[in-house]
Amino acid sequence: VLLLAAGCKPKPKEISSLQRKEAANLVSEANFAVTLHDYARAEPLLERAAKLCPDNGEYWMNLGITRRRQGNNDGAKEAYRAALAAARDAIALKPEQSEPRLQEVYLLALLGRADDARAALAKSRRQLPNSGELRAFEEAHQLDRTLADPGFKQIAL
Repeated sequence: VLLLAAGCKPKPKEISSLQRKEAANLVSEANFAVTLHDYARAEPLLERAAKLCPDNGEYWMNLGITRRRQGNNDGAKEAYRAALAAARDAIALKPEQSEPRLQEVYLLALLGRADDARAALAKSRRQLPNSGELRAFEEAHQLDRTLADPGFKQIAL
């Protein structure tokens, strides 16, 4: 009880290779449904995949996008928040990698938190000053381009 009160997280449940393979198959089927614009078919598949592999932010983000396309804003927000948590966990595990940091920026933007996305990008640039990926993203003003993109606006909250 004291550990929980101190804010310690319980150890995450180990995800087996079989679960990861099952999730990948579900995502493959969901991606096919998305190409047909059958979001109602894709959503439960993505949800199952995300629950099998909760550490995979891509699954959560795609679930959020699918829900957003169906007009389920609350469900999309829930999925985007889970994707953000997965990205932040990935940053904590491998702070030297830039990809989860860029995912964090993108997810904050999807959640309608553009100022937080800018702050996260600036923080990541300070923490990884030699990252070419982060530098290129910032110098190309990619966040501003993303925020202005009509396709992005359709899936953002």
